[in-house]
Amino acid sequence: MVQARIEHSPEPLYSNDLAVCQKVFDEIQSSAGFVKKSEEADRIATILVELYRQGVHDPDQLKTMVRAARGLFEKTPLQAA
Repeated sequence: MVQARIEHSPEPLYSNDLAVCQKVFDEIQSSAGFVKKSEEADRIATILVELYRQGVHDPDQLKTMVRAARGLFEKTPLQAA
């Protein structure tokens, strides 16, 4: 297995950074329905913060990337039928 070395910013996350991450986490939690105090929640939070530290700051991109990493996809009207 090939492992990529990922560099992230040594800068701390500030309150506005954490607010973005929290909002994205809450939206993913609401749509995916996992329990906030669970292993899945911990995994998602870890991925979310790591992506943010790597420079992904757009909430929509964060949601898409976290959902893809965890296999959480929303059903479209065509899939629901």
